[in-house]
Amino acid sequence: QGFRVDVVREEEDTLEFDMVGIDAAIANAFRRILLAEVPTMAVEKVFVYNNTSIVQDEILAHRLGLIPIRADPRLFEYRNQGDEEGTEIDTLQFQLKIKCSRNPQAAKESSDPNELYINHKVYSKHMTWVPLGNQPDLFPDADFRPVHDDILIAQLRPGQEIDVLMHCVKGIGKDHAKFSPVATASYRLLPDITLLQPIEDEAAELLQKCFSPGVIEVQNIKGKKVARVANARLDTFSREVFRHESLKNLVRLARVRNHYIFSVESTGILPPDVLVSEAIKILMGKCQRFLNELDSVPME
Repeated sequence: QGFRVDVVREEEDTLEFDMVGIDAAIANAFRRILLAEVPTMAVEKVFVYNNTSIVQDEILAHRLGLIPIRADPRLFEYRNQGDEEGTEIDTLQFQLKIKCSRNPQAAKESSDPNELYINHKVYSKHMTWVPLGNQPDLFPDADFRPVHDDILIAQLRPGQEIDVLMHCVKGIGKDHAKFSPVATASYRLLPDITLLQPIEDEAAELLQKCFSPGVIEVQNIKGKKVARVANARLDTFSREVFRHESLKNLVRLARVRNHYIFSVESTGILPPDVLVSEAIKILMGKCQRFLNELDSVPME
């Protein structure tokens, strides 16, 4: 009763919204589902054909696994346990093949590696999608690639090369952090700041400095500076006000017990609003399974 969701701020990769009228257990379950149970695609197997860089094969494979891949996991199935070969419905294949060479046009006196060498920095943009089976027909408009093109994977010198094939599969953050779709998913309770009596002049200015910018506003009323709470939401609960003897008994700090401010930052694989809706579906599925289990238990 009285439950509502208010979207406060939405950007390309971040979403801030309020959940009002829910229990802490539900809010925390929602946060944990976002972190660990919303699926994504990530590099699971790396086939190293040639790696003469100074980065060891295992470290290279680990670095490749942590690169977020822009691919909608809802288009794919989970790979069956024990399957060595991937299929077009459960695997994305990427290739990274690059070799460093000297730049013949470089100035003789130059010492800048960017000028001396060609392909000496291996970036995520060098990963190319290699379709499996009939994937070109299944995904005619697909643009499967790393979320960011400028992730540095390794550095090479002339003669060194990397030639690897990668298999991306669908997974969840509970199995490995590389599958987590969010950089951060957190919540906090809405601050509640109450001024117990009027605070004026120098005390008002001191009070304003005790809080984050925008929390306390000093107004000029009949020639007096009077403090008022402008936006309690911006407060970080530093409790600085309690260090001042003249102010600590004039202010009450509390939190609204059922008002949660959620902050979701996506890794870029899926928009944050899609992640939130997917998390809600997973939570609803868990509730439905629990109800089904209750119905299946014989009552004495």
